[in-house]
Amino acid sequence: MRLFVALNLPSSVRDALWGAAAPLRDLGLPVKWVRGDGIHVTLKFLGDVDDAREPELRGALGRAVAGAHTLPLALGGFGVFPDFRRPRVIWTGIAPEPGLEILQDRVEREFAPLGFPTEARAFRPHVTLGRASREARAGAFAGLEAALARLTFAETALVDSVDLMQSTLQSGGAVYHVRHRERLP
Repeated sequence: MRLFVALNLPSSVRDALWGAAAPLRDLGLPVKWVRGDGIHVTLKFLGDVDDAREPELRGALGRAVAGAHTLPLALGGFGVFPDFRRPRVIWTGIAPEPGLEILQDRVEREFAPLGFPTEARAFRPHVTLGRASREARAGAFAGLEAALARLTFAETALVDSVDLMQSTLQSGGAVYHVRHRERLP
């Protein structure tokens, strides 16, 4: 199974973000767009994991969320990683939120002893909207920066669970399925 730990956004926020990003999808960029129903915040990518390990992953997730509470996530602004000359990821930002930072750190610390190394780069909370094709030439993204600057989106999402997600790659894009959910009071 291909797994990751995520915060799934309420459907109303996903729908609003999907609509706000429509002008980007209309540009015909060499980008694989995340499906509207798959919009989420990744806390930790686990990769391919044997089915038999699911109980220990559930335990680690339970320990990571112990004491955490519902999170208000302020979404807004658009950008790319690493830069506009050769973007790999197009995203919507999330304002700094101490509770989110603490939760993500706890996820890292609980999964590390299970063989999932901590991320080398700093956590930059965002919602991935699309990933550039590996074969895309730098010139293929001319106008992207200006298009992102024209978009407006500002919503606050209340997130009340942390989910162990399975990603199944299909020709129309990845399909996500919740394997286990830990509620945040």
